[in-house]
Amino acid sequence: MLTITILIGSILFFYFVGYRYYAGRLDREVIQPDGGQVTPAVSQNDGVDYVPSQPFVLFGHNFASIAGAGPVIGPIIAMHYFGWGLTLFWILVGNVFIGAVHDYITLMISVRNRGSSIAEIAESSMGIRAKSVFAIFLVLAMLLVVAVFGVVAAKTLIAQPEMVFPTFAIIPVSMILGWFIYKKNCNLMIASLIAVAVLILNIYIGFKLPIPLPEDGVLGFSPLMFWFVILMLYAGIASVLPVQILLQPRDYLSTYVLFGSMSLGILGLLWVHPEINTPVFRGAVSDVQGPVWPMLFVLVACGAVSGFHSLVAGGTTSKQLATETHGKPISYGGMLTEGVVAVVTVLLVGGGLYWVAPTGGNVDMATLGFRETLQSGGWILAFGNGFGNVVHQMMPMLSFTFASMIAVLALNTFVLTTLDTAVRITRFIIQESLGRKAPVFQNKYIATIAVVFLAYLIGATEGWQKIWPIFGATNQLIAAVALMVCSTYLMAAGKPTKYTLYPAVFMIITTIGALAWQGYKFLTAPEPSYVLGFTALVLIALAIFVASEGMQALKGRPANELQPTPSEA
Repeated sequence: MLTITILIGSILFFYFVGYRYYAGRLDREVIQPDGGQVTPAVSQNDGVDYVPSQPFVLFGHNFASIAGAGPVIGPIIAMHYFGWGLTLFWILVGNVFIGAVHDYITLMISVRNRGSSIAEIAESSMGIRAKSVFAIFLVLAMLLVVAVFGVVAAKTLIAQPEMVFPTFAIIPVSMILGWFIYKKNCNLMIASLIAVAVLILNIYIGFKLPIPLPEDGVLGFSPLMFWFVILMLYAGIASVLPVQILLQPRDYLSTYVLFGSMSLGILGLLWVHPEINTPVFRGAVSDVQGPVWPMLFVLVACGAVSGFHSLVAGGTTSKQLATETHGKPISYGGMLTEGVVAVVTVLLVGGGLYWVAPTGGNVDMATLGFRETLQSGGWILAFGNGFGNVVHQMMPMLSFTFASMIAVLALNTFVLTTLDTAVRITRFIIQESLGRKAPVFQNKYIATIAVVFLAYLIGATEGWQKIWPIFGATNQLIAAVALMVCSTYLMAAGKPTKYTLYPAVFMIITTIGALAWQGYKFLTAPEPSYVLGFTALVLIALAIFVASEGMQALKGRPANELQPTPSEA
C-alpha cells in the first residue's frame, strides 16, 4: 500500500499545492496573464518559427521537448546512490517551488519580449558581458546535449532493433497529422485517435519485423555511427522545417506515446502495488557520488528543475503561444507532469526491480536486479525491465519483453524530440548572438549546418565522454542563471522577486558546491582528469560572475528600464 499512497499523494500534491495554490499566487502577484494581449506568435507570425498553436498541441510540443530522458535517468541514478526517500522529496519540493516556477516565468518573460531567448533577455537585464558569457556557455551545453542524445538514441536502436521501425515511422505519421489539422481543419480528436492507432500498429510491426544492422557496418560506417549520422541529418532537417509541419504534431503525438506507457505503468502500480525494494536512505555520503548535498540535487535534475527548460521556453514555446492565458497549463502544468513521470519512475524501478534477491524465489537478478541491470545496461535497461516486470504482472498476456520495449520506445521517442528541438534552439542563440557580428550566421541553414557539424564531431570522436560527468551540474547552472535573469527582470518591472531570487541563490550555491566537489575528485583521483577538473573550475567562475552581475543589477538598475513596450507586451 505504500506504493499507492506515494503515487496518489504525489499527484494530489502536484495539483493542489503546485497548480492550484502556488501557480495561482504567481499569476496574481507576478505574471498577471492578459488574454487580450497580442503574443509574438500572432504579431510576428512567419509560418516557420512563429506560429500560433492550439493549446493541446503546444502542450505536447513543450512537454515532449522538456521531458526527454531527464525525468527517468536522474531519479534512477539518485535513488541508486542515496535511496528513494530523499530523491522523492526533492522531486516534489523542487518541482513545485523551483522547477515549475522557472519554466513558467522564463516562458512569460520571453513572450513579453518578442519571443527572445533567455540569453537575449540577459543582455537587457544584466548587461552585454553577462549575455555574451551566458550565450557561449549555452551553445556549448546545447552541442553536448545534441551529441549525447544522438549517441544514446543510436545505441538504443542497435540494442533493440525492434524499435527502428516505430521510431522513424512516427515522422511521416506526424506530418500527415499536421497536414490534416492545419490544412484540412480536421477535428483534432478524430485525427489524434487515428494517428495513435497507427502508432500502435507501428509498434506491433516493429516487434514482428526488427531491423538489425550487419556487424561490419553500412556504407563504411559502424552500426553506431550509421544511426548517429542518420539522427544528426534528421535533427538538422527537422529543425529548419516550419514548426506546424513536423515539430508540433510529432511532439504532440509523442506525448501520447509517453502518456500511454505511463498510464500502463500507473495502472500496474495500482494493480500490483509492489513493495519498494530499494533502500529508503543509503547514507549521507556516497562512495561514488559524494555527499547527499549538493550531489543528489544535481543528479535528480529534470524531474525537479532543469535549465534546458528555459531554453525551450524562450526558444520554441514562446514563439507558438497563441494567448497568455495558455501559459500556465502549458508551462507550469507541463513541468508538474514531468514530476509525475519522475515519481512513477521511482516507483516502477524501485518496485519492479530487486535490491537483494528474494529468498525462496527463482529470480534472475541479471534481469530484475536494480544494481545488476544498472551496471550491465545502464538506466535504459533498468527502467525498461522495472516497467516490464510490473506491467507483465498486471497483464500476463503481455510478455515481459514486449512491455519493456514499450517503455524504451517511449524514451527513445522523446530523445528524438529533444534532438531537433535542441538544434533549433541552438540555431536561435547563434543567430541572436554571433549573427550580429557575422551576418552569415543569420542564415538559418548555415547556422543549422554549423550546429549539426559541431555536434557530430563531439559525438563521433566520443569527446563527450570526457565532459559528460559534469553535465548535470552544468544543466543546473543554466537554471540558476535563468532564475537570476528572471529576478533582475522582475525587479526592474516592479514585480516581487522572492519567487525566483531565493531559488536562484539556492541553485547557485548548490551548483557551486557540486562543481567544487567534482573538481576536487577529478584533480585528486589516482588518475586525475585535468580536463574535467579545470572545466569544473571554469564553470564555478561563471556561476560567481553571473551571480555578481545579477546582484549588481538588482542593486542599481532603474525600476522601469525593463518594462516591455505595449507592442512587446
